[in-house]
Amino acid sequence: MLTMTEKAAEKAKALFEEKGVADAGLRVFVVGGGCSGYQYGMALAREYDDDDLVIEHSGVKIVVDPDSAPLLEGAEIDYVDDLMKAGFTIYNPNATKSCACGQSFDTAESGGQPRACGGH
Repeated sequence: MLTMTEKAAEKAKALFEEKGVADAGLRVFVVGGGCSGYQYGMALAREYDDDDLVIEHSGVKIVVDPDSAPLLEGAEIDYVDDLMKAGFTIYNPNATKSCACGQSFDTAESGGQPRACGGH
């Protein structure tokens, strides 16, 4: 369903260790908004809901709520570190359009209401 590159997994593990929560997971979710309609979000997941999907990849638990799961089907989490930005990013095959900042997207079915870039 959702995969993670080795580089992203190593960064996530290092982040969990730094925060002192080695047993935490990485919650990945989608909310309405952003300049293209949907916006990605990530957070530390110390607890899971009963209906969460928990996928273990490269030793990292990825936690996805059932509403976000269809929008993230086949997506890959990566970690980029270049001149423009550094951080986790999501490559999503369901996105038909995304904004320049890469944190917002739309699908063929169209979802959330777009907002101006920078209003994340």
